[in-house]
Order: sequence, then C-alpha cells, then structure tokens
Amino acid sequence: MSEKLEQLRTVRERIGAAGGTKRIDKQHEAGKLTARERLGLLFDEGSFVELDAFVKHRCVNFGMEATDAPAEGVVTGYGKVDGRLVYAYAQDFTVIGGSLGEKHADKICKVMDLAAKIGAPVVGMNDSGGARIQEGVDALSGYGKIFYRNSTMSGVIPQISVIMGPCAGGAVYSPALTDFVFMVDKTSHMFITGPQVIKTVTGEDVTPEELGGAMTHNSVSGVAQFIAMSDQDCIAEVRRLLGFLPSNNMEHPPAYDSGDDINREISDLDDIIPDESNKAYDMKDVIKHIVDDGDIMEVSAHYALNMITCFARINGRPVGIIANQPKVMAGCLDINASDKAAKFIRTCDCFNIPILTFMDVPGFLPGTGQEYGGIIRHGAKMLYAYSEAVVPKVSVIVRKAYGGAYLAMCSKDLGADLVLAWPTAEIAVMGPEGAANIIFRNDIQNSSDPVTTRKEKIQSYKDEFATPYKAAERGFVDDVIQPAHTRLRLADAFDMLATKRVKLPPKKHGNIPL
Repeated sequence: MSEKLEQLRTVRERIGAAGGTKRIDKQHEAGKLTARERLGLLFDEGSFVELDAFVKHRCVNFGMEATDAPAEGVVTGYGKVDGRLVYAYAQDFTVIGGSLGEKHADKICKVMDLAAKIGAPVVGMNDSGGARIQEGVDALSGYGKIFYRNSTMSGVIPQISVIMGPCAGGAVYSPALTDFVFMVDKTSHMFITGPQVIKTVTGEDVTPEELGGAMTHNSVSGVAQFIAMSDQDCIAEVRRLLGFLPSNNMEHPPAYDSGDDINREISDLDDIIPDESNKAYDMKDVIKHIVDDGDIMEVSAHYALNMITCFARINGRPVGIIANQPKVMAGCLDINASDKAAKFIRTCDCFNIPILTFMDVPGFLPGTGQEYGGIIRHGAKMLYAYSEAVVPKVSVIVRKAYGGAYLAMCSKDLGADLVLAWPTAEIAVMGPEGAANIIFRNDIQNSSDPVTTRKEKIQSYKDEFATPYKAAERGFVDDVIQPAHTRLRLADAFDMLATKRVKLPPKKHGNIPL
C-alpha cells in the first residue's frame, strides 16, 4: 500500500508542477499568476477541490504522442466563494500555451455540466494560445461543445469569463456568450484575427493592445464589462460580483445587513439638481447618496458613459441600477447606451435582481450617424428588455423625461411597478422650448414682440406641463416625493414588491430586435 501511496504522491506532484519551473517563472515575469494560483485566490482558503487532474490527451500526430501535458492544460473543479458553491476552470498557459484540445475541452464541459446540474455559478479563466492545431477538428469540436453549453446555460446559472492572457480566434466567442467579461490591463487580449493577419489582409498596422486590449474592449467595443490592473485585483472583483448574484435562476440574490440606517434622510438630495434645467450634474452622486454605504459596483464603467449601469444594495438587498448620466451628452440615449442598458436589464431579470431606474433624459441622440447605425433597432432593445422583465421595476424621474426616451427608460407603460418623481421632474413629449415653438407658432409670429411672447409661452408651457403633476394626475406617476426621502421610499417599494409574480404568455422565446 505504501508503494501505491508514494506513486499517487509522485503523480500529483508532477501534475501540480504544471509546465515546470522555467515556464512558471516566465508566467510570473509577464505579470501573470499560474492557473492554480488564480484558483487559490478565487476560492475561500482550503475549499478548492480539483477534478480530472489525471486526464490526458490522446493525440498521436505531429509528435504529440511524446508530449506530456499535466492536467491537460486546464485546471477544473469547485469550491466556496464567501461560503457559497462555485465551479471554475483555469487554463494553464505553462502547459502547451494553454491550448485547447479534445480532452481539455471535455474537462471544461464536464465542470460546466456539473454547475448546471447543481445550480451554481461557473467562472472561466482564459489564458490560452487558442486551438491545439495538432488535434485539428477535434479541437474545433471542443470549442463548439463549450459554445453550446454557454448558450443553453444562459439565464440558468451565472457565467463569468475572466480574460487573463491571450484569447484569440474562435476562443473569444465563449466569453462573448457569458454574462460578464473581466479583463486585466496590459496582459490580456481578445481578437478574432491578430495584428499580423490584419496587416497581411488589410495593410493596417495595429498593436495587440490597440486591437484587443482590456481598455479597447471596455471602452470601444463593449465586449468586456470590467477592467483590472492585475490578476489579484481582477479576482477580487470577481468575488465581489458573485456577492450580488444568486447561485441560479431559481434563487434570489444574497442579502446582507449593511448596518446603513434605512430611515436616514438625505438632505443633500434636496439641492443636488441645478436650478437651470440645462446644467449638468453627476447622477452617480444621486445613486451613492441613496444606496447602502454609498457602495456601487459599476458594470461597463468605461463604455457608453451617458448611461450608468451598476449593482448596489438597498436595505441589504441587491438591486440593478440603470440611470442616465447628465454629465455626458446630456444623458441622451444612443446606440451604445441602448445596447449597454438592454443587456444589463436582461441580466438582472435572468437572475431575479430588482431593477431601479433613475431618469433624466432629454431624448435620443439626433444625427445621421445614429440613424444609419440603426438607433431605431438598438433603442428598441431597451424597450423590449424593460417590457419582458418580470422582476420588480421601480423608476425615479429626477429631472427630464421627454418623448420616446421617457418611455424607453421604463415608464409605467413599459411595466414599471412604481414610478416616483421628484418635484424637479419634467415629463413631456418634448422640451418646453421646442413644444412652445410648435404649439404657439402663430401667436409668436403674429406678436408685435415675438421674443417676449416666445419667452412667455415657454414659461407658460413649463408651468403647465414641464412638471410631474400632469403625469401624476393621469396616474403615470404614483407619487411626487421629496428627494431627501428617496432612500426610504425605495426600500419600502422593493419590500412591497418582493413577492411580485407575473405570468407571461406561453411561447418558445421572444424575438428581440438584435
């Protein structure tokens, strides 16, 4: 028996050594942790259980029969994150560049299947040179199996992708199919075709960082939602995100007692909106005053800055917040903002996270670029996402709420369960200036003093319609509240809506305007 135990110890040591000291040192020199080091940071200390450590490839082509690949280049298993079960896999770049072959993919698929059966999140750490060319179509088949699982498990369990090295070619589509994508600045890259291929085909000169670096995908393409400065920071943020999510679509997200007094009045909010309706302010200040401990976790913080999407807690319960940002483009809706909001809304709805909307929107961004780019189609995604969401939906109209953009930001007609308005709210088909020019055109043109008459008519329209009270008279606003009381009213609203149930018409699935 002692010989058998010694054999087991030897084999485990060999597997644990991964690609060897030289390759591990090279990984560290590049500013990256190894696969097992990453998993050690993700999971609570001592809780990680590795699966399939002994799996080997069966390729005998191009010298692969003599190539040893400890753990088949990917470490898989499960453990606890803040005491909750999570499954994970981490590609090991020290073993054949973390390349994906048949058995490598099988390991990933097995851990994904387990996560789906048990009902627990799955975290995938990508650090790979791509498909293992020596295995040909077997490697491609492996990617296909992973994509299929990403799709079928979407909306069932949270799926988080963490890009911690190269991720190129077909490999990028698995992260794109998941709920959240994290990237590490300067050490992670994603692209379909690399700089060399682009240079050959199109003649463009572009660096890997410019083409598919972390900031590129966080600020330009919108493929990634989070950026971190190091592996350690990135994994800490993954752990933080998991704290806002339920384990699966049948559960509610975990609530924690923050100790923040739910009854506190926020007098600063009474003066936060400028007297001039065209003057900007920071909507994040409004949000932070209201949520527990002023703590928010922004999603897509560098993309479509005219729209804020974030997780926070109110009275200990997670909420997903969507808000216009008056500091950027006056808070107008455009193509990117619509896409950003629509995905976030649908993610919240998948995982039973109540939706809170703060509205200060003058309209959709005008221009040929927006129209040719399909703002109608992209804007419709927001309308669709809000309309299909069955979680509790509460909207707060802070200031401007004009035209179709007012509807798109979760009006009563799109299924908001409760709509609150501040006294500064302006709810109308369009801004007072434009409305007065149309409604009172003849009066202005026929006046002996058109400038004064126009000012009077604009003020008349403001007094009558650019307020929350007409909408409240019609029942489109449930209550006009003092801003200082917003936190208490929202906590009460979400408490009241906690047992909300909605039955939708039976169907295969809807046809969102993609």
